[in-house]
Amino acid sequence: MMKRALWQGLLAGTTGVLAMTLGEKAEQRLTGRPDSHVPARTLERLTGMREHSGRQPVPVNLAMHAGQGALLGVLRSVMAHAGLRGPWSSGKFAVVRVTSDQILENATGVGAPPQTWPRRELALDLLHKTVYAFVTGAVADALAARSGPGPGQRHAAMRPGRQSDVGPLPRRR
Repeated sequence: MMKRALWQGLLAGTTGVLAMTLGEKAEQRLTGRPDSHVPARTLERLTGMREHSGRQPVPVNLAMHAGQGALLGVLRSVMAHAGLRGPWSSGKFAVVRVTSDQILENATGVGAPPQTWPRRELALDLLHKTVYAFVTGAVADALAARSGPGPGQRHAAMRPGRQSDVGPLPRRR
């Protein structure tokens, strides 16, 4: 499962990043909002690269933006293979995506906690991360479904609804 989850997750995460980026670019055209250079600054701090003042190098910005999204796609793929699929799981994953950004940006001193941001910026960031999470989830779910139901889904099928008296699935040998 893990080998499949890895390549499927990278594919799902990359697809999610592409959708998010296209949405961001469309929104920026409409609103006039400039590009964010936070991804590049974060990667520079994480790797010890020479930091640039002002406008950041586009390849560094894209490397962090796309790399983080692709890698997090692996987690969403593992979720899908375990049986955590659908909109509820994609919603949970959206929180993971925002949290990942915030840990890296705040730990490096590049970003500030979201509750301190202007409300418009916060709403746009949450919108774009949600698009990423749901597109990534749709791709991860579709790819994982080709392998059949996950263990969590098989367990749930034993007795519908949340039941306290349903033991775990038998171990696979």
